[in-house]
Amino acid sequence: MISTGIRDLKNNLSRYIRRLGVEKRIVVTDHGTVVAELRLPDPQSEDPRADRYAALVAAGVVHPATDAGDPLADWPSPNELSLPPGTVTALIDEDRADR
Repeated sequence: MISTGIRDLKNNLSRYIRRLGVEKRIVVTDHGTVVAELRLPDPQSEDPRADRYAALVAAGVVHPATDAGDPLADWPSPNELSLPPGTVTALIDEDRADR
């Protein structure tokens, strides 16, 4: 493990990224206080959300979908829904009249 300040990291970022292959971990400090850590990504968990989702399913908090496909596939696209001009304005005026 090596340690570097923010300014030195900024000025030599490429060099530090290359060193990650050897050092495995670089600690970044700001006035002597550790503020960040650079390390190589864990090859086992490329998407941490997938691990979290699997844990929630295992705990019974989340139930996976039983149907395959897109649930909105049969809905019309916004381009297919054409309303006459002034419809939105009329609905807003109607809603405001109730107040």
